[in-house]
Amino acid sequence: MSIDAQIEAWVRPLAQGLSDLVFYPIQLFDQDFPLIVLWLAIAALWFTFYLRLINLRGFGHAVRLLINPPANAGATGEISHFKALSTAISGTVGVGNIGGVAVAIALGGPGAAFWLFMAGFLAMSTKFVECTLGVKYRRVNADGSVSGGPMYYLERFFQVRHWPKVGKFLGSFYALALVIGCLGIGNMFQSNQAYVQMLNITGGEDSFLYGRGWLFGLLMASTVALVIVGGIRSIAATASRIVPTMAALYIVSALIIIAMSAEHLPGAIALIFSSAFTWTSVQGGMVGAIIVGFQRALFSNEAGIGSASIAHSAVKTDEPVTEGLVSLLEPFIDTMVICTLTSLVIVTTAIPNGLLDDGRGLEGIALTSAAFAHHISWAPYIIAVAALLFAFSTTIAWSYYGLKGWTYLFGEAATTQMIFKLGFCGFVALGCMIQLSAVLDFSDAMVFLIALPNIIGLYLYGPEIKRDLADYLARFN
Repeated sequence: MSIDAQIEAWVRPLAQGLSDLVFYPIQLFDQDFPLIVLWLAIAALWFTFYLRLINLRGFGHAVRLLINPPANAGATGEISHFKALSTAISGTVGVGNIGGVAVAIALGGPGAAFWLFMAGFLAMSTKFVECTLGVKYRRVNADGSVSGGPMYYLERFFQVRHWPKVGKFLGSFYALALVIGCLGIGNMFQSNQAYVQMLNITGGEDSFLYGRGWLFGLLMASTVALVIVGGIRSIAATASRIVPTMAALYIVSALIIIAMSAEHLPGAIALIFSSAFTWTSVQGGMVGAIIVGFQRALFSNEAGIGSASIAHSAVKTDEPVTEGLVSLLEPFIDTMVICTLTSLVIVTTAIPNGLLDDGRGLEGIALTSAAFAHHISWAPYIIAVAALLFAFSTTIAWSYYGLKGWTYLFGEAATTQMIFKLGFCGFVALGCMIQLSAVLDFSDAMVFLIALPNIIGLYLYGPEIKRDLADYLARFN
C-alpha cells in the first residue's frame, strides 16, 4: 500500500467525522443547510443591521483611509493600511474566485451570481467587527512586532471576567485548529493547484513537469521561503505588489471578454435578477456562493472565520476602528468585484454559446477558461497565470496566519518561528507530490470549525464594538 493510501485510510474516518459535525445539515424549508453555513450567514446578517449598515455608511470613509491614510509615525504596528489590506486579500482571493463561481452557476443557474454578490455584501459587516477586535486586543512583543487575532481577543474577553481558563482554552483551540487548517487549505491545496495550472500551460502530459511534482514543489517552497522568512513586513511588501497586479490582470481581462459579449450583457443581467428568486436558483446560489465558497478556495465569505484579522492586526495605527473600516474593502474586492466579473463572463459568454451544457463536461476553472477562450484563444494562459499568482499569494498569507497560531501556542522565540516556517515550506513541496484528499478535507473542516468560537466572541464583543464605532465616527467622520 502506498503512503498516500495508508494516510488516506487512517485520516479518512477522522476527516469524515469532523466534516459531518461541522457541516451537519439543518432542515430548513425542506432543504438541508450545513450548520456552519447558517452560523456564518446569520452572523453576517445580524452585524449588518446591528451596526446600522456599516458596510454602506462606512465604505466612503474606508476608501479615504486607504487613499489618504492618517499620519501614524509613532503608532503601534508594523505595516500600513494598504499593506495590511493587501495581505488579507491575498489570503482570501484564490483559485476559487475563478473556478468556484463557475461551480456556483452550474449548480444554481445564473441567479447564483446574485446570491454570491449578496453574501459578499453581508460579509463586510462581520469582517469589520473581527478586524477591529484584532487590532484592539493585539499584543506587542519585545522586538516591536505584534500578534493578534481571535485567539487573543477570545482569551482577553474571559480573562478580564475572571474566567482565564475558559479564555485560554478557546484561544488555544482556535490556534491549534488554525495551524492544522493552514497546512491544508492554505498550503498543500494551493501548491497542488499551482502545479496543475503550470502543467496545463506547459503541455499537460507532454510537459517537462509531468510526473515531476517534486521539482515544482521544491521551486515553489523555495520561493515561499524567501518571502516568509522576513516576517509580516516581507509578506506584506510582496502581497502589496502581487495583489494589485493579479487583480488588475484578471479584472481587465474579464472586462474585455464581457465587452466582446456586450450584446448579451443586458439579457444576462436581466436573467441573473429574474432567476435569483426562483427556488432552484436560491438553493443553488446558496450552495455555490456559500457552501462551495466557504468549504474550498472561494474565501469570499471568510468573514466569521477570523483569520484575516490576524493580518489586519499588524497595521500601524492606534485607532482600531480604522482598520475595521479598511477591512470592509476586502469582501468588496474579492467577492463583489472579482467574483461578480467572473459571473458576468460566464453568463454573457459561456451560457449564450452553450459552453455550460455542450457535453464536454466542463466545470470549475475549466468552464471559466473556456468562456475566456471563446473570444481570445490564448486567454486561458491569462487565467493560468492569474491562478498561479492567486495560489502563491494565498500561501504566503496563510503562512503568517499559521505562524501566529503557532507562536500563540509555543511562544515568540526566533527558533520556534523558524521551526514552523521550515515545516510550512515542507508541506508546500508535499502538496505537489501526493494526493491526500482526506488530509485536505480534515484541514477544511478544522478551518471552518474555528468559526464556532470566533462568532461567539464577536457576539459577546458586539456592544463594545458598537460604542467604539460611534465614538470614532463622532470624532472623525
